[in-house]
Amino acid sequence: MPLILLILVLVVLRFFEVWKFAGLSWWWIVGLMVAGFIWFEFIEKMLGLDKKKAHAEDEKRRQARVKQSFDKRR
Repeated sequence: MPLILLILVLVVLRFFEVWKFAGLSWWWIVGLMVAGFIWFEFIEKMLGLDKKKAHAEDEKRRQARVKQSFDKRR
């Protein structure tokens, strides 16, 4: 997510030609976009990071359900 925010900020700064970013080549921004695409489409899946996030969310929901059911019984 930080990579996407960085790309967004750079695009806005370059488009409005703010300060030193006015001279920044668009190729640097396109390169970051390509790197982000490769990361999110291939590398993250190869490392299993996408599934780790999903499992963590499922575990949080399960813990909340268990806690809620024990609190009701008391």
